[in-house]
Amino acid sequence: MVAVALLGAITHQTLAAWASTHARPGSFFGRFRSVPSGSFANAVVVLYVVSALLGATLYLYFRVDVRPALERAGHWHVLGFFDLKEHFAAIGLALLPAYWVCWRRPHADESAQTRTALTSILAFIVWWSFLTGHFANNIMGFGS
Repeated sequence: MVAVALLGAITHQTLAAWASTHARPGSFFGRFRSVPSGSFANAVVVLYVVSALLGATLYLYFRVDVRPALERAGHWHVLGFFDLKEHFAAIGLALLPAYWVCWRRPHADESAQTRTALTSILAFIVWWSFLTGHFANNIMGFGS
């Protein structure tokens, strides 16, 4: 549930950050712009940290039970995706303070590009982690 809430918050904020400020109020992107994007920043930070902590607890199971089975089966491409997932998640944790500071002043025009870039990077990391974990676990038969 934490991952799904994080997906929703970061996706909404990313679409709102990329949407034109001149979008019609009733249009698809206009509705995204109607919710203040900065209001998602605290939720994204908290949800990302909680998701990372929950993922770290599951990581032991992966390293002890799942990874050796994948290695024995020769699924090196799947292991590569999981390794990238780990690295991206760590990069995302390191970006959270800069992301949070940029969204504390959402009306400063000079940091709009920085906010959009950081939000987009975090959105990529969150979606990569979700899809990698979800699909690889289900494809390999390790999902619950």
